[in-house]
Amino acid sequence: MYTIDLQKPVHVYFIGIGGISMSGLAHILQSKGFKISGSDAKESENTKALEALGIKVYYGQKEENLIESLPIDVVVYTAAVHADNPEYAYAVKNNIPMLTRAELLGQIMKGYRLPVCVSGTHGKTTTTSMISKVMLEADLDPTLSIGGIFKDIGGNIKVGGSDLFVTEACEYTNSFLSFFPGVAVILDIDADHLDFFKDLDDIRHSFRKFCELVPDDGYIVINGDIDNVSYFTDGLKCHVITYGTSSDNDYYPTDISYNEYACATFTLNRKNGESDVISVGVPGEHNVFNALATAAVSDIFGVDEPHIKKAIADFGGTNRRFEYKGVVDGVTIIDDYAHHPTEIRATLEAAKNYPHKNIWCVFQPHTYTRTKALMDDFASALSLADNVVLADIYAARETDTLGISSRTLQNKIIELGHNCNYFPSFEEIEKFLLQNCTEGDLLITMGAGDIVNVGHHLLGK
Repeated sequence: MYTIDLQKPVHVYFIGIGGISMSGLAHILQSKGFKISGSDAKESENTKALEALGIKVYYGQKEENLIESLPIDVVVYTAAVHADNPEYAYAVKNNIPMLTRAELLGQIMKGYRLPVCVSGTHGKTTTTSMISKVMLEADLDPTLSIGGIFKDIGGNIKVGGSDLFVTEACEYTNSFLSFFPGVAVILDIDADHLDFFKDLDDIRHSFRKFCELVPDDGYIVINGDIDNVSYFTDGLKCHVITYGTSSDNDYYPTDISYNEYACATFTLNRKNGESDVISVGVPGEHNVFNALATAAVSDIFGVDEPHIKKAIADFGGTNRRFEYKGVVDGVTIIDDYAHHPTEIRATLEAAKNYPHKNIWCVFQPHTYTRTKALMDDFASALSLADNVVLADIYAARETDTLGISSRTLQNKIIELGHNCNYFPSFEEIEKFLLQNCTEGDLLITMGAGDIVNVGHHLLGK
């Protein structure tokens, strides 16, 4: 495998440079003196930001782009790039060294002391950002690589001057097994990405392998409520810190209460007997546990309690995580990235503590494999809303070969005795909402696709 040396800059070409993670890695390397170029299918805010840094970006992927960019020392590509991609094929044909996005990220983090890698099926972006907020509050000057837009840094990336690195660690395609975690955070483990993993046991096996990457002087911060949590840590020599609902854990909450916007205040209890009252700036019980994980990581790096408290209280979330968008005709519009039943349930439970008359959930299922595999769980979770409106399945990387549709999910929800409507176009959805939502209602657009545009269009009208 080609090895990146951060002290010896070379020319790196990115296939898919506009992606949220790829653009961040390009920015990090460019800041360290590397020559960067790359391509993407179309112009975006990310590509425009890279161009503003002086990075050459090609639109449309063809072998001529690489020919024009020669000499190239290494080509980096994402999991979405396959052998029939003309740039990928050219690199292979001409024996240009290649790295996956995950392999590059792993090599970059080797240049930092105790890199913090935040993993888990749900909550990675929020918790990575919350930890980042604490590090910024404490003036630790970290380098940050986040899978969403973190408003405090005006994007998803920050190049710091210290030896502290914080990043997300995604399990999909076993990407995180290319990493070198000094602090491995495991938020939860759920059945997901079943187009890649065989089943939940297969996913758990990958997380065990991730834990085994932590060095003896490193740390695992893990949710103690995960089933048979010792499976992930038994036999390892590194430090293990647990957090969860009960006092069996090293960090646990008591006295949880909520304000009028569903944001929690609770007593944070540590195993050593210390405790403090923490207020969370983002809604929902799930963020109580994200705050516990954040406190545990912060303690590892010796952050003072006042900095931890202030950062968690001031943390305003990231884009598309229970994000307030505005009000139209007295209806409050929230947008949320939830695309798995566990996430949907957490978001709708949080919404119950938020001001509302009726909760409307406009959901766009994400991928056919996930929708089919978790159909009953989707129906159950969505039924927490007073009214559900479904858009067509967002295919993402897939094609429909499974014989299911949003109509299938609609029928499941109706069978449970709940209101559910389906419309094949956003225009029809928007028309229906304008006719049926009333003043005081809470409208949540939900999903990992482009359903956010429904809220934007409504606010535009």
